[in-house]
Amino acid sequence: MQKGGYLRRKIDAYLDAWKSAPGRKPLIVRGARQVGKTEAIMQFATRRYEHVVYVNFVESPYYKGINAEGYAVEDIVRLLSRMNPNFRFEAERTLIFFDEVQEFPEITTALKFFHIDGRFDVICSGSLLGVQYSRIESHSVGYKLDYEMRSFDFEEFLWARGYQDDAVEDMLGHLLRAEPFSDAELERYFSLFLDYVILGGMPAVISTFVQSGTFEETANIQQQLLRDYREDIRKYASGVDKAKILAVFNQVAPQLAKENKKFQLTKVAKHARSRDYLGCVEWLLDSGLLSICYCLQYPELPLKGNFDPSKYKLYVADTGLLLAMLDDEAREDLLRNKNLGVYKGALYENFVAEALSKSGYDLFYYRKDDSTLEMDFFVRTADDLIPVEVKAGNTVSRSLRKLVESDKYETIHSGIKLARANIGRSEAFLTIPWFCAFLLKRYLKIRQNK
Repeated sequence: MQKGGYLRRKIDAYLDAWKSAPGRKPLIVRGARQVGKTEAIMQFATRRYEHVVYVNFVESPYYKGINAEGYAVEDIVRLLSRMNPNFRFEAERTLIFFDEVQEFPEITTALKFFHIDGRFDVICSGSLLGVQYSRIESHSVGYKLDYEMRSFDFEEFLWARGYQDDAVEDMLGHLLRAEPFSDAELERYFSLFLDYVILGGMPAVISTFVQSGTFEETANIQQQLLRDYREDIRKYASGVDKAKILAVFNQVAPQLAKENKKFQLTKVAKHARSRDYLGCVEWLLDSGLLSICYCLQYPELPLKGNFDPSKYKLYVADTGLLLAMLDDEAREDLLRNKNLGVYKGALYENFVAEALSKSGYDLFYYRKDDSTLEMDFFVRTADDLIPVEVKAGNTVSRSLRKLVESDKYETIHSGIKLARANIGRSEAFLTIPWFCAFLLKRYLKIRQNK
């Protein structure tokens, strides 16, 4: 934990690089509610700037009047100074931070003028910005950068638990050498990983756990976050049936519990039609609450354009919140017995989907219509498509073996199995422990460049 209780985040390095870039554009940081956007930006701002002008459109809605005289920098600065005489505006030493921009997206019209003017750095942030992205993009296209912030991934959790970069580099080295961890290392990392799965990555949950060392209050925080998310849907969803959005959101956990995890709208409502619910799913994706995994039409490259948009699985963007959505018996089974198999492997798939998504992967799976061939996920290198299987045990499934060994799939030459197992390689199959899923993209990039 860093000075003042701040927990290191990956956005820290990004913000420092942004500050060092010449001619930097205004930055928009988006992400779901309470993933740590404001805290990270303010920690950076107070560290790197002499003056920070903080404008919160929820806490202080009167700031919505700063465009009363137009969007020119001089006009906005003058009105901000009038509204808060304590603000200081010094060229090249001042950051203007517009927070909760979802309440006043019109302010992004000013980003063009701030960039052209060049005297002040500007960061905008807020929840549900993805929902209004087309509106924001039309205001500021070409004059801003975007950064999507997510909850803690496993690497950030390791930092919060006191591990340094060398520990992650050592894990990556084991992968690259296909060298098993020692029994002590494996036990320690699986124990940390189980804690992470139970907690998820929401900063309030992680911080409480780090400070107390117990799970005593974390479940209550998760439940409150879920209530806040549902309230956001009621408050901000417009143009789409709010009840339908809530119904879709509430069905994600139960449907992940099924053997066929394909999301079925008929389970949301008996006669539901895709066209009636498409906007609901998109709203939840744009809000950052869910991730989507599309079914490939055929397991081959390229991936984009090679999927059926009507067939998909939905995952909760933070596995800890998925756990909070489960029934009481399933949660107690996990906490008491460390049984990650509750809900028929829903947690296995969700935390791998989360790790891949946070690494920058789009999510794809495959299921043949007759169910004779199916695969949980696919990742790719420049030339190869790699099936990724999520397993509880340590055996290679028939589907993974068929995809790799059959001549039908020209771009598939190897497969990866994520399991509660040590690192191991057998023929064209690499087994890696669940907790290394966050390293998969780095591993494949290095392997490709060798």
